[in-house]
Amino acid sequence: MRLSLRFIVPLGLALAAIAYAVVPLVDRLTLQWFVRDLEIRATTIANAAQEPLAAQVREQRAKPKVLAYLARLVQDERIFAVGFCDRAGHLAHATATFPAAVQCAAAGRTMERNRVLQLEDGPLHVSANPVSADRDFLGDLVIVHDMSFVERRSDDTKKYVVWLFTAIAAVVALITVVIAEISWRGWVAGMKRIISGEALLGTRESLKVTAPELRPIARDLQAMVRELEAERHARDESQVTWGPETLRGVLRDDLKGDEVLIVSNREPYIHVRRKDNVIEIQRPASGLVTALEPVMRACSGTWIAHGAGSADRDTVDQRDHVRVPPEKPAYQIRRVWLTKEEEQGYYYGFANEGLWPLCHIAHTRPVFRAQDWEHYKAVNRRFADVVVGETRTEDPIILVQDYHFALLPRMVRERLPRATIIAFWHIPWPNPEAFGILPWREEVLEGMLGSSILGFHTQFHCNNFFDTVDRFLEARVDRETFTISHGGEPTEVRRYPISIEWPPAALATQAPVAGARRAVRERLGLAPDVRLGVGVDRLDYTKGILERFMAVERLLELEPRWVGKFSFLQAAAPSRSSIDEYQNLDARVRALAERINGRFGTAGCQPIVLRIEHHDAAQVYELYRAAEFCCVSSLHDGMNLVAKEFVAARDDLQGVLVLSQFTGAARELVEALAVNPYDIEQSAAAMHLALTMPPAEQRARMRSMRGLVQDFNVYRWAGRMLLDAARMRNRRRVLAGARAARRDSVARQAGA
Repeated sequence: MRLSLRFIVPLGLALAAIAYAVVPLVDRLTLQWFVRDLEIRATTIANAAQEPLAAQVREQRAKPKVLAYLARLVQDERIFAVGFCDRAGHLAHATATFPAAVQCAAAGRTMERNRVLQLEDGPLHVSANPVSADRDFLGDLVIVHDMSFVERRSDDTKKYVVWLFTAIAAVVALITVVIAEISWRGWVAGMKRIISGEALLGTRESLKVTAPELRPIARDLQAMVRELEAERHARDESQVTWGPETLRGVLRDDLKGDEVLIVSNREPYIHVRRKDNVIEIQRPASGLVTALEPVMRACSGTWIAHGAGSADRDTVDQRDHVRVPPEKPAYQIRRVWLTKEEEQGYYYGFANEGLWPLCHIAHTRPVFRAQDWEHYKAVNRRFADVVVGETRTEDPIILVQDYHFALLPRMVRERLPRATIIAFWHIPWPNPEAFGILPWREEVLEGMLGSSILGFHTQFHCNNFFDTVDRFLEARVDRETFTISHGGEPTEVRRYPISIEWPPAALATQAPVAGARRAVRERLGLAPDVRLGVGVDRLDYTKGILERFMAVERLLELEPRWVGKFSFLQAAAPSRSSIDEYQNLDARVRALAERINGRFGTAGCQPIVLRIEHHDAAQVYELYRAAEFCCVSSLHDGMNLVAKEFVAARDDLQGVLVLSQFTGAARELVEALAVNPYDIEQSAAAMHLALTMPPAEQRARMRSMRGLVQDFNVYRWAGRMLLDAARMRNRRRVLAGARAARRDSVARQAGA
């Protein structure tokens, strides 16, 4: 009992002292709140009475009307009296209850607007409000409120505060006595371990040293932590509609507004100088840009990219920054300048003659040169320096994009160890046998494992990466938790299927489908009844453009009724034209189109309409809406966003998607007509089916695909990565707190 009194007596005295100090404070605050409320009430009443009172005051012989009007204002139970002081400082009009203690201001002086008068019968609140008409000052409307109710409520508040502190003292005293009587030192020590997180986030060995009676609690809390993490991780899989605001909410609530940077080779906006010396802005035809640009608009961060446009240097500030989008700036681009030699070796050489064909397995031999590898390392180092220079904090979130920067995560990690680095590989990841061709395979893998999170489009690519690391590195690969530990913090390997924004911004400016069909056919010189297929790609050997044309040729051979009644429009953006393989592809595509048109072309209808030029988003969406079907025949692809763009464009629920089975999109858009692009007969049959599919079936297929693209849009893709980053950062903070608590505990024990 004596031990209990040691807790109870000081506790009671402390609460009494706090109550003694709090009661006057609460009293003053209550008075201030009521006075402010009365001021607002008086101002509101004066504003409402302004015009009618001014009109009556200016009217000749209107004193009875004014008194009657003031009498109506006094009908409010809290208003004690109302008076009107003219500009000469005389009380011109007043109700019968108007107190004599309230005086008007002398002529030429301003009346005090708000004050409290202490009278024998109780306090009054006086508010003077100017009355004007046509900018002519007429006088002051004086409103007097009775404040006796304030004293009554103040007395009640004091009683409530005293009773509250009394109840708190009783409850706390009771709890203190119980704990003091039933607790012991070992139990308290075990609880400290659980509270600190050491027994929850540690190993099984750390759980064993916890007191036996506390182990069930620790295990239950461990399970709860895992469930909460799983719930948090799967939050984006719920029925939440993902959009820019949702993504901003993730940044605000889960990441507390943390700094976000994107690193990519390709920039979302390119400034180009035309022959007439006018600078125009181009948006590159890139799935990466299509996916990330709306994300960056939502995050308002910094996009670091290679400045490749002819006018890029002319449009940046002194720090090589430019605000975009031009019509409504929402984020900034930090441009990095490369020499022709660096661009040739890093981009065209190692990245696109080496890694690109290596990962796509499109039967194009990869080329590896030691000089290209040196340029690749140097450029990755250059970008790492820029990333470090652009960061304002020690723990930013850095989104590293694609195969151009395989070495960058490790380089940044060495200088920003607390950064959360999310590297996303936008192209497929090959099997270990194929990747083993790369002479610098270990360096590339080690660079990628500098990431906190490493993302791929499909689980198949994740599994290939696990197998590759297991084959070539001394690393711990945990396939159950999808983590790889190599040289420091573990790297989580996750599947993040990329998508597009919903609704697409380009769709807002589109004409109705009927108008798009008519406009496109008129532009191409086609009759209104000619059926149209469309393909939109970069001019790349992985996109299966040649196979697509051969399927069109086979369709016309098998179904002659389509000759003169069907045309396929191929929009192909020029790409990497300095590489021999791409030059050869350009020539082969043109030659094949010319041969097919020579066989089956008619005066009013060419089977192949080839447009090798850049198309902006609005033009592409118009083509999508004008076509009967869209053909995506990639020989190997990470995701392919053309398929999802076509689905998003068809708000009329018509149109058919012919989709290669070797794309990541084929795993999601199962209602598309899946084809093996190497099987020309199958592709031709799919085109024929697309041209003859009933509208009802088209609607059913398109409705399902549009629902998936809407729900699993680019904001969900980015949100999943950022939510995983938030989870990782929170866990890191908890572990750091647990370690700090443990160190403090050990220090206190050593001091004792």
